[in-house]
Amino acid sequence: MTGRGSSVPTRHAAAPPVPAITSPLRDVRALSHRLVTHFADNVAPCGTLPGDALRGDITSVTRTCLELAAGVLEGRDVTTKIERLQRAGADWAREGIPIGTIHRAVHDGFTLGFDLIVETTTAADYDRLAVTARRLLEVVAMVDSAFAVAYVREHRAVVAEHHTAVHTVTSALLAGHPTSTMARAGGVQIDESYYILAVSIPPHAGEFDPTVDSEVVARRKLRRIQSQLADSAAGHALSLLGADGGTVLLPASVVEEDTLGGLVSRLSTAAQVSITATLIKADTADIPEAADRAHELLDMVHRLHCAAGLYRFDDLVMEYQLTRPGPGREFLGALLDPLDEYPELLDTLVRHIGNDMNRQRTARVLGVHINTVDNRLKRIGQLTGFDPSQSSGVWYLRSALVARSYRNSERTRIGRPDNIFANSTANDQCSDSAFLDSATVHTVSMPGGARGRSANRSASQSTMTGAPVNCSGR
Repeated sequence: MTGRGSSVPTRHAAAPPVPAITSPLRDVRALSHRLVTHFADNVAPCGTLPGDALRGDITSVTRTCLELAAGVLEGRDVTTKIERLQRAGADWAREGIPIGTIHRAVHDGFTLGFDLIVETTTAADYDRLAVTARRLLEVVAMVDSAFAVAYVREHRAVVAEHHTAVHTVTSALLAGHPTSTMARAGGVQIDESYYILAVSIPPHAGEFDPTVDSEVVARRKLRRIQSQLADSAAGHALSLLGADGGTVLLPASVVEEDTLGGLVSRLSTAAQVSITATLIKADTADIPEAADRAHELLDMVHRLHCAAGLYRFDDLVMEYQLTRPGPGREFLGALLDPLDEYPELLDTLVRHIGNDMNRQRTARVLGVHINTVDNRLKRIGQLTGFDPSQSSGVWYLRSALVARSYRNSERTRIGRPDNIFANSTANDQCSDSAFLDSATVHTVSMPGGARGRSANRSASQSTMTGAPVNCSGR
């Protein structure tokens, strides 16, 4: 009893849980047959699902889904059913069945099953139907998640295996090792000849941002490049790339040479930086020597401060010849020694030649009066003996700039395959370390690299600064 004016709350016994409707799903055999027929006629009418898969595995998995649905509706443990679906999802990922086809089949199957349940209900079954609908949504989420998790996990494993095979074959080709056995094992087709791209990738602006992890920004940049390369080359490209650059081999039987300029442009767009690349074509047996030459050319392009883009050998054949060791290069390189004491004169010469001998533009870039430019050019002629206002003098001075950049320095050879493997998105390891130890990956780091990354071009930096030295990539 309670005091006057108070009331005693009435306690009601908890209502028993409303059972879900499961009777239309109990004939698993007949319903599985009906669903698989629907999948064959509507979900994969063009043969996406192999016939043996429809007759065997698909039917088995469909029955598992129905049993899982009934188990959830009746409150039973369905852990083993989910594990069975995950195994099936992994198998289908490896067989190449699209994930969209799997999800479409799941949703179509549950739609048909729910329609059967609705057909057997009346107005009096509203509460049971509502409970059934909510639980079926849980079942759909379970099945979708089971397939998606297994599919993505297996797909990543397959991609990692393929990347490992590609890296192994590419390393072997660049090192001049036999590739037939490993190519067959990795499913990689070897072409008779290749276009060899030596690639230099500058840092992304985000790599200099102190508020973000520069390594994360660099990895994302590299992933975008690799994705664009795979799309543009239809999966035929063989590449060893790091965040700073590397080597790409494109089969000549598949790729047209006149499309490579557009390829470099698309890679630059994807990377959100201006990529520089040099191109040489070679037979497969000559790839090591041709790759060396391509990276020598790329090193020269950087020394000359050429604009970003694609450069073929014939674009800079004269400059390339001037870089060959010998008395001619030493003579030309020494022509500018009198300017060592006058760095402003050397800077003016570099910018003037880079601006195609346009005095007004040179003055604007240097921030000086045009008469100052004229006086400096006259002084350059007096010190070197070659007049920058005369075509013959310009030829010698420009040649001297090219040769000078190679005096007392070696060409840049940066990066090894194991470094690139360590930074790959799949973190895959090459199966044959012998090839990794002997193969060379040719990458060129840009000056002033991002925080936490080495700027290893110091040995190859020329004394030139500023504008490009009359280069034009195609």
